[in-house]
Amino acid sequence: MSKLKFGIAGCGVISKTHATAISTLSSDAELVAVCDVIEDRARKLAQDFGVKKIYTDYEKMLLDPEIDVVSICTPSGMHADIAVLAADSKKHVIVEKPMDITLSKADRIIEAQNRNKVVISIISQHRYSDCMQLLKRLMNEGKFGNIVLATSYTKWYRSQEYYDSGSWRGTWNLDGGGALMNQSIHYIDMIQWIIGKVVEVYAYCTTRAHKRIEVEDGAVAAVKFENGAIGEILGTTSAYPGFETRLEIFGENGSAIVVNTQLESLYFKDGSEKEYLESYKKEDKGPVGASSAAIKEEGHVRQYRDVINAIKTGTKPLIPAEEGRHPVEIILAIYLSSLTGKPIKLPLRSDEEVLKEIEKIKGKGF
Repeated sequence: MSKLKFGIAGCGVISKTHATAISTLSSDAELVAVCDVIEDRARKLAQDFGVKKIYTDYEKMLLDPEIDVVSICTPSGMHADIAVLAADSKKHVIVEKPMDITLSKADRIIEAQNRNKVVISIISQHRYSDCMQLLKRLMNEGKFGNIVLATSYTKWYRSQEYYDSGSWRGTWNLDGGGALMNQSIHYIDMIQWIIGKVVEVYAYCTTRAHKRIEVEDGAVAAVKFENGAIGEILGTTSAYPGFETRLEIFGENGSAIVVNTQLESLYFKDGSEKEYLESYKKEDKGPVGASSAAIKEEGHVRQYRDVINAIKTGTKPLIPAEEGRHPVEIILAIYLSSLTGKPIKLPLRSDEEVLKEIEKIKGKGF
């Protein structure tokens, strides 16, 4: 198969990371089209990456027969509509996190993937890091024994100007949530991918440091995993000036601590951590509390390479559409718990109860 031709839908801040990943893999991929409803943004991205085709209508771009893969970088609440149209046009799809903001929309993407037999992958670039790959392997090998406690912390900072920079930011309709749905989702995905299914949450969310947003800028949840472990998920965009993301695992036979996708501590009772640490190469953390503009591209490059391989070989990527659903469901359960004051069991039966509770606080914040 020759080079895969890519089109990017949505030319905001994160689109440059996607365009760079495509350019990095130039022997297998080529960016041939960009689209944004704001033409100047599309022209700027096109100019920066030498792209000739510029669209301002997503549907028209999806009809372009030259495009093999569509990368969706629009506001979150638009993801499903474009992904389904792309899949129905027999395009493969890469969707920025979150895959969308409700389970019903997430399910539409999964159904479109299966109906059209195309590859759809949801961005969760940290799964491809050497650190997370090692932890997943150690968990699968049972090295930690019974997991007692696992925690996910994302203590970042986003200014009021960040939320004011786009009318969609901080809204339920297009952002779908705040510190959890937009920022903490990465490590929420990591904790459930490595530790296992979350089966219950009890949570508090709050809006304390930002004005003119409907969503949370701080949240904490106690979680229970299917394997019996307990844990905590914490996320904020109010930790000035921005601090590390952390994933901590404590089991009967060992412990691990990850800071900014870098393995900081690994201990096993049998002393075997040395053999793993010898082969582990520390990666560039990137800036603490990184904004979208400062994200290192390596994780995206690895995910794009995986997707390209899946398309060419007819196999599944590491993160097919159904995998992207899990963190969205956990986050919605956290919102529901905070809004009702009750523990919430997973899986959620539907969006109905969550959306009903969210409707009550629209325009107010938590």
